Amino acid sequence: MIEVGIVGGSGYTGGELLRLLANHPEVKVVAVTSRKLSGKPVASVHPHLKGICSLNFTAPTAKEVAEGCDFVFTAVPHGTAMDWVPELLDAGSRVIDLSSDYRLPVDVFEKTYGTKHRAPRDAVFGLTELHPEVARAKLVGNPGCYPTGATLAVAPLASAGLVQRVVYDSKSGISGAGAEPTDTSHYPNMAENVIPYKLTAHRHVPEIKQELGRLSPGIIVNFTPHVVPAIRGILTTAHVFAREDAVETIQDKAAIREIYSKFYENAHFVRMADSVPKLSSVRGSNFCDISFEPERGSDRLVVISAIDNLVKGASGQAIQNMNLMAGLDERTGLWFPGMAP
Repeated sequence: MIEVGIVGGSGYTGGELLRLLANHPEVKVVAVTSRKLSGKPVASVHPHLKGICSLNFTAPTAKEVAEGCDFVFTAVPHGTAMDWVPELLDAGSRVIDLSSDYRLPVDVFEKTYGTKHRAPRDAVFGLTELHPEVARAKLVGNPGCYPTGATLAVAPLASAGLVQRVVYDSKSGISGAGAEPTDTSHYPNMAENVIPYKLTAHRHVPEIKQELGRLSPGIIVNFTPHVVPAIRGILTTAHVFAREDAVETIQDKAAIREIYSKFYENAHFVRMADSVPKLSSVRGSNFCDISFEPERGSDRLVVISAIDNLVKGASGQAIQNMNLMAGLDERTGLWFPGMAP
């Protein structure tokens, strides 16, 4: 049995890790940390886990967590994981970090987040569909929610050398803002509304550029996020503009479908949808549903992806990474459908 710890278990991603791992046949959660809630039952903060999780929050040191855990998930705020990760690794645990601290090269991180990285370590970017080397990693930087849906939507086209530029419009449920209330998650501000934010400079853009640029150097990426009055889910519309020599290909639906099918032939959690993907089809699941439609007589292909931001965009993907790192089938504990309707 794999013994697992969760550092920072009081937020949405910590609660989602606990929900998903409760039915994982190879995992036992042995530690859930929170300094401010130490001693309180986990179920007092996550009432949906009452009768499922009997643990209390604790406040151990990183070394104490690592000594009892094969794997540790760090589900703490950005800039905090770097205070935990080196000691966890040095004490022998393998780590999946759900913050931004280990997703980017140090210089890009420091420029993007405006803070010095205090503890650089080599990490693998944990988008398993693009990084099979996750299986050998000691430290994985779990991707952000927006980059997951955005990158998966366009990666096959970028890999095929078809894309000149991609313009993303992503719409996220309010759980993406975290458990602490904000102006964009306050009900009177959010209800019956759509709120665009960080119109040209969202912190997740470097992750998208990193991954698509690795597949197709020079690709141009533009991204604007919105918050919508839903709890879970991200629906991303990618306006893909073809390279001059690829316009004919991008108009060929059969050719494009074949590109996606080959690229994702071993990706269990990526599904090609027969129509526009629905958030209800992926909500609560680790799936990413994708569809596309060429614009006739144009260089534009519209690609739509749908994920659950808390599962495939965070905790489910983290468990998918852990499965591969542990030598398990990536579907273990995650193979179930979305909560439609």
